Amino acid sequence: MNFVFISPAFPRSYWNFCDRLKQRGINVLGIGDTSYDELSDQLKNSLTEYYKVDSMEDYDQMVRAMGYFTHKYGKIDWLESNNEYWLEQDAKLRQDFNITTGMKPEQVAIVRRKSTMKKYYEMAGVPVARYHIVEVDSNCDDALAFANTVGYPVFVKPDGGMGAEDSHKLKNDDEVRYFFATKQPVTYIMEEFIFGDIWSYDGISDSNGDIIFEAVVSWPRSVADIVNQKGHLAYYSANEMPADLQAKGRATVKSFGVKSRFFHLEFFRLLEAKPGLGEVGDVVALEVNMRPAGGWTPDMYNYANSVDVYTIWADMVAYDKTYVDLNKEKFFAVYASQRYGKPYVHNFDDIRAAWGDKIVLDEEIPTALSGAMGNHMWTAKLSTAEEKDAFIKYVQETY
Repeated sequence: MNFVFISPAFPRSYWNFCDRLKQRGINVLGIGDTSYDELSDQLKNSLTEYYKVDSMEDYDQMVRAMGYFTHKYGKIDWLESNNEYWLEQDAKLRQDFNITTGMKPEQVAIVRRKSTMKKYYEMAGVPVARYHIVEVDSNCDDALAFANTVGYPVFVKPDGGMGAEDSHKLKNDDEVRYFFATKQPVTYIMEEFIFGDIWSYDGISDSNGDIIFEAVVSWPRSVADIVNQKGHLAYYSANEMPADLQAKGRATVKSFGVKSRFFHLEFFRLLEAKPGLGEVGDVVALEVNMRPAGGWTPDMYNYANSVDVYTIWADMVAYDKTYVDLNKEKFFAVYASQRYGKPYVHNFDDIRAAWGDKIVLDEEIPTALSGAMGNHMWTAKLSTAEEKDAFIKYVQETY
């Protein structure tokens, strides 16, 4: 089997995907814009061959790389990046090189637009927020009418955007007018604001859309505020899957037809009742992403569930099932970061001394991820919710 892995050097931990594929006898071929000399030894040892392009944004260069691999190794069976940014390009390359595994362009179009996601959430029985599409040349009066119908605040973000980029919480008519005067030339979605905690149902599905691994992650209420206000991030993968989230998550996987891939499905749990959506504690749709959650979250799945998701994913590719024992002890895997320039009570050495071998990750965060994730992170493997809360407070307490 020939597997082309797109951008295997970023995030840095993605060498693990290539390594597990190689362990299963799969021919792993990498394409990226990082020079070969800058690749980690682990990644070099996991790849059969690596093709460097000057720019991964240049589709012609990507086609030439694929053509080279096809000529040398024969038909490509799989192509994947496990990265939201490359979903559309991955799909186009699959189509152009007749790769039958993975999502095609028409499927990606559904999961990249926040407005089109709503239909599939509703088909799964998950309530969705009311929304209004803001086109490049749309009328501000229509947006004002929508905002006054659903009530302020409203939340605005690019309909096809990623993460918290270019997101805005608008609290009155003047802020809506200012947004229209300064917005970028893209299509936005304006939604009624939902006050709730954010939880995600994450996992891996097989070729029939059946779940072979699942995990739950608790996220901060507003990553957009963290980005815009230069805050620090804390989140965790929990030691227990809430039954209602599991049911909604599984139904949503089926509704979207998620097959042979990672998924990251986001939901609100309401902190206040919302007419038409539900009562306090109910689960409401947010958005979907058809890849692992960002940063070090795949490693957090591992620590929380005592498994290796890189192996589970590679099993799915090679065997369409996994042989990993999923019934192991569960923990809280807790991420907490610091951002340079904030007056923290505890420094790096304090954190390491206080939490010792409970810290499983201690990393400087790449610039490309630091906007949302901070500048330096620690992840701890903990047994109780009380430990989880104490760890976050210790890392992020400021004067």
